[in-house]
Amino acid sequence: MSGILAGKTVLVTGIITDASIAFATAAQAQEAGAKVIITGIPERLRLINRIAKRLPHEVPDAIGLDVTDEESLAALADQVRALAPEGLDGVVHSIAFAPRTLMGPDALPFLEGPGPDVAKAFEISAWSYASLARAVLPVMNEGGSIVGMDFDPRTAVPDYNWMGVAKAALESVNRYVAREVGYAKKVRSNLVAAGPIKTLAAKAISGTATDDAKKLNMLNEYWDGASPIGWNVDDPTPVGKSVVALLSDWLPATTGSIVYVDGGASHNTWFPENMLG
Repeated sequence: MSGILAGKTVLVTGIITDASIAFATAAQAQEAGAKVIITGIPERLRLINRIAKRLPHEVPDAIGLDVTDEESLAALADQVRALAPEGLDGVVHSIAFAPRTLMGPDALPFLEGPGPDVAKAFEISAWSYASLARAVLPVMNEGGSIVGMDFDPRTAVPDYNWMGVAKAALESVNRYVAREVGYAKKVRSNLVAAGPIKTLAAKAISGTATDDAKKLNMLNEYWDGASPIGWNVDDPTPVGKSVVALLSDWLPATTGSIVYVDGGASHNTWFPENMLG
């Protein structure tokens, strides 16, 4: 199979539905020639394996991985070796979580976020990037690439709350991971800051009530308007393609960086016509 990932083996975490960024990334990686291995939350493996059948090419059954469990992390390298004796050339971290107390329309006010819940959000959304890197490093090939999923945390986004803070922490973790894995095996580490996509994560922010759905629609409309080239919340393909580019050999000197894949909206201030008189 030809493509910029031909001959490479890539591990993708975080597939929950076929609308997820992780699924789009796995599909684009396959189309680019990669052999793809996936992981999933242990209690959801049956569902994840069913969803994985919708990928362009068959993948082995998902490896059960709980990024908060040290035994699960310690077992990952051997499980990868069993499926890919050739080792990994790329890893995609598409994992994030915050309790409902911290994110979404039913969250507590930001200043009242419970410490234990904040710690859980940081553990899964930021610390796990380092723990996954540690777990896969023994089976990473020299010059490989690790890519994580980000959402621009430079501004305070309504209802995103403590997840925005966790993403800011993720950006810092990425810089340290890049240093560690780079010196160890010349492995690169980068984040893709994606614009809003209609995923389960987006629904967690907006909720399911009519008023909250309107909030998400307003965000989507703003993003499309602020993007000089337009933004489609229903299409995660551009994000998946950008992850593939970072997994490839075409950005060999890029590490510790953040690539914005949001149509340029985060760098542009947009005012609707009715606000301009």
